[in-house]
Amino acid sequence: MSGEFKTIKKPTEAEFKDRGSKFICYTFRVDDKDEVKSRLAELNQLHPSARHFCYAYLIGPKGEEYRANDDGEPNGSAGLPILNQIKSKELTNTLAVVVRYFGGTKLGVSGLINAYKETTRMALEKAKVVVEIPKTIIKLKFPHSRIGDVERIIRQNNWEIVNQKFEMDCEWAVRFPESEKETGLSQFNPMTDVQLF
Repeated sequence: MSGEFKTIKKPTEAEFKDRGSKFICYTFRVDDKDEVKSRLAELNQLHPSARHFCYAYLIGPKGEEYRANDDGEPNGSAGLPILNQIKSKELTNTLAVVVRYFGGTKLGVSGLINAYKETTRMALEKAKVVVEIPKTIIKLKFPHSRIGDVERIIRQNNWEIVNQKFEMDCEWAVRFPESEKETGLSQFNPMTDVQLF
């Protein structure tokens, strides 16, 4: 099927040491920048005394959205080597973060490039790669009386509920293949009290 892309199924982790410095790479499957932010926040809490949190990600079926961040390391010595490892595996919707604990000895730019590249390569080697089709998320807002109808449509189509809020109204986020977007919207449209975002 056209538009397929490769990503990682589950998070992985790898560690690399060089002259006292410790590098720990974490890889994650991500679908948007909000997920990137929350993963970075998690790692900042997990490693409060680490010196650098360098990362790179690609998002979108063709990796249209991407970023490489050196987080205080010399320009191009961390984020880019991380990004290039993700690209070399032809992955997207993938985030790799390398946490560095400084060991007291400067590694120089070439040493840093090698360390960030190696740590990321090791973590990605452990990843199970899966092929997926592009998916889209719609948000629904509806009264509690419609829960049964909405659930039935989601179940019949084998879609995935990503997020649910039950307040005055229900607010759900539903993920399904992009190719089914029009069909999906047309099934919710007859229900005038179901709003789509």
